[in-house]
Amino acid sequence: MISIVIPVYNQADKLVECLDSIKNQTYQNYEVVVIDDRSTDHLAPVLRKYKNELGLKFDYWYNQARHWAPYARNKGFKKTKGEFVMFCDADAILAPDALEIMLKTLKEHPEASYAYPSHKYGRKLFRLWPFDADKLKKMPYIHTTTLIRREHFPKAGWDENIRKLNDWDFYLSMLSEGHTGFWIDRVLFTIRPGGVYSNWLPSVFYKLFPFLPNVRKYNNALAIVKKKHHL
Repeated sequence: MISIVIPVYNQADKLVECLDSIKNQTYQNYEVVVIDDRSTDHLAPVLRKYKNELGLKFDYWYNQARHWAPYARNKGFKKTKGEFVMFCDADAILAPDALEIMLKTLKEHPEASYAYPSHKYGRKLFRLWPFDADKLKKMPYIHTTTLIRREHFPKAGWDENIRKLNDWDFYLSMLSEGHTGFWIDRVLFTIRPGGVYSNWLPSVFYKLFPFLPNVRKYNNALAIVKKKHHL
């Protein structure tokens, strides 16, 4: 079974599209766990709706205070039972055969701890490339939405002290434990721009506008992750 963990904060409309894309998967042996990170929008009725529709395949929990995505993912992971786990952001829309292809890839490649596909951010294509440990140490190129073998989940989980680039830190932690990924040369999900946890800026912004708040936060996170992993 595949367990899908979705942290969400004030993204009810995006979550609907995300959950609909999961409902329509060609592979149906899954469970969905949503962790509401203290949302203030109309999320509650959305969660109740999908609980009624999906029954035992769907559950959700509320955080009593805002803790951000890494905490929510760790909490969600503890609630799951699947042999394989996907951490899916609420602004991700999965291709209908995403789960089927990613699971098939891991079964065909037992040496891989996780499978990661190409994806789109709005209309921008991130085609990616075969797994390269040296490249991973230099840059964050693997998105949160991958399929992971439960047994290879990092011992320390998601670092709850790192809010930006926490996906890079996560895969570097897996690498430090000897776990590598396998690239799928297919676009299997699309990220809707404007999400709380997923964001992207053209590389030119980081060079020309270092004073922008998002760029400063990114550069600070970059330094923290590099120091943690001795890069």
